[in-house]
Amino acid sequence: MLVVSACLADGLFGDPVYRLHPIRLLGGWSQRCEQALFALGLTGRLGGLLHWCLVVGAALVTWWTVHWLLGLWQPWAAWVWDLFLAYSLLCLRDLLAQGRRVLNSLDDLEAARRSLTRLVSRDTAQLNRPAVVRASIESLSENLTDGVLTPLWALCLFGLPGLILVKAVSTLDSMVGYHNPRFQDFGWAAARSDDLVNWLPARLSVVVIALAALLLRQHPMSAVRAALRWHKLSESPNSGWGEAACAGALRVRLIGPITYRGQLVQQAFIGEAEWPCALDAGHLVKALHLILVSGLLAVACGALLAAAVPSPWPTAWPVWH
Repeated sequence: MLVVSACLADGLFGDPVYRLHPIRLLGGWSQRCEQALFALGLTGRLGGLLHWCLVVGAALVTWWTVHWLLGLWQPWAAWVWDLFLAYSLLCLRDLLAQGRRVLNSLDDLEAARRSLTRLVSRDTAQLNRPAVVRASIESLSENLTDGVLTPLWALCLFGLPGLILVKAVSTLDSMVGYHNPRFQDFGWAAARSDDLVNWLPARLSVVVIALAALLLRQHPMSAVRAALRWHKLSESPNSGWGEAACAGALRVRLIGPITYRGQLVQQAFIGEAEWPCALDAGHLVKALHLILVSGLLAVACGALLAAAVPSPWPTAWPVWH
């Protein structure tokens, strides 16, 4: 009931925007912990591990404390708290909205580039219209895994603790999981834990995308073949699976030249040479449909998991009974 209610709320209302959003609070806490640890000289892997424990631990303790206090008053209030958190941490509608924002601004290239910056961290100032579309599809397919599949299935299998854990890990990775002098060692725990929690969902995303392509009469077998052939082109051990599967399902070439801070970091394309790379609005529309159907399939699968798998917390939190 919690899973279905949270997914319906996300579909109806989208990600809530307010100052005390859990992800904003996590990001602020992460920054404060990072600054304190650096001030103590803990800038290596030990400091990064302490940072990981402080952020993830604070997220879990905060949720449980509020849940417990509300449960002492009224059990239904604790359930509503869980529902609100689950709804706040699922983001399928928000992901699609970001893609539609790019789509609706394609006639104005500068506006499209600005909209794209909400999806990607690469340089966008020099991108032409086909490159904007390619980058949007790549980001949609990548975020399908770490923004939709992993959080949803963690909620279904492990309840709120699982969802909070993977969202805290994702936030940590986005804050400190970078290969640069400051975070090379400090961000190691964040980056490796993010790779770990997304490892299986990334590979299962190929199945989900292929099924969605079948329902949409796109190219399901091409999705599977492309994922097996080109997933290693991405530096990430996980993101290449969804990107390559989407490329195959749509039969388009993705990635291509990518620059970060003026430095070229990627040139190769994912996809067959005969597939187009000069993409237009029609390709982005098809990609949005593919991501939507993939998300709905993931929700259906997750609801079945939640119904079939017993709660792992029957004795730890008796207030739930």
